[in-house]
Amino acid sequence: MNAQTILEPRVATDTRTADRGQHASVLTLSCPQRPGIVHAVSRFLVELGADITEHQQFDDRVDNTLFMRTAFTAEDADAEALTRRFEATAQEFGMTYTFSDGTRPRVLIMVSKFAHCLHDLIFRWQSGSLPVDLVAVVSNHEDLRPMAEAAGLPFIHIPVNAASKPAAEQKLLDVVDEFDADLVVLARYMQVLSDDLCKRLSGRAINIHHSFLPGFKGARPYHQAHARGVKHVGATAHYVTADLDEGPIIEQEVVRVDHRMTPEELATVGRDTEALALSRAVRWHAENRVMLSGHRTVVFH
Repeated sequence: MNAQTILEPRVATDTRTADRGQHASVLTLSCPQRPGIVHAVSRFLVELGADITEHQQFDDRVDNTLFMRTAFTAEDADAEALTRRFEATAQEFGMTYTFSDGTRPRVLIMVSKFAHCLHDLIFRWQSGSLPVDLVAVVSNHEDLRPMAEAAGLPFIHIPVNAASKPAAEQKLLDVVDEFDADLVVLARYMQVLSDDLCKRLSGRAINIHHSFLPGFKGARPYHQAHARGVKHVGATAHYVTADLDEGPIIEQEVVRVDHRMTPEELATVGRDTEALALSRAVRWHAENRVMLSGHRTVVFH
């Protein structure tokens, strides 16, 4: 048996890990590209007695950076313990890294009056296809209270106007802390967040917005699109930053349309793309498949 065989962890073919006392974990990392990185990670997992269930990596030759996501099972999958144990390897290669122990992120949803994204997220959560725990809904209007409460979710009304905005944003942060939310999802929340709030939620807030070529901003965007005869409608899910609707993109969905469609039909198609792009982005974030690379993202589907 050669050294390569010894040092490569066995890829798991049996997913029935619970019977063997195994627990799922995910390692994500990025670091400057150099020889020996995969070998070092493999050695660590071998010594841990781990079974790899999924592995993906991306060599960014422009920035000379390696991005890696490795899912594995092991008897010891405590994230804090693994973080300490991996520190020496990480320092050797200059890694930025995170271990996740499979805990479902707690998600706070923010909405205004449009119901489609909230409804879609609730359905996927209740059906078990979205690996998160929805914990509450925040809105600047009362319209969607019945939908949230029908799903058993607390509904917090935080009205916002120019004068009350600082106090409203502080109340929002208090709600985030109260519900111990790991992720905030703006599911068609029609208010611009302040630069300070965007910074405080950096990396843990996802927004969805309609996106067209050309772009249409302001009121009735689908009517604007219809008037210009667009051939595609779509949506973009991205992390929230102080640059309005310009944060690192996680997912985009596009559908071809044509001249036969009314503005209302365009809006219906557009709402479908918004719900789909947002749910994918939330799921990929929850599964630790999204890594930031400056203003871009690396997404391991």
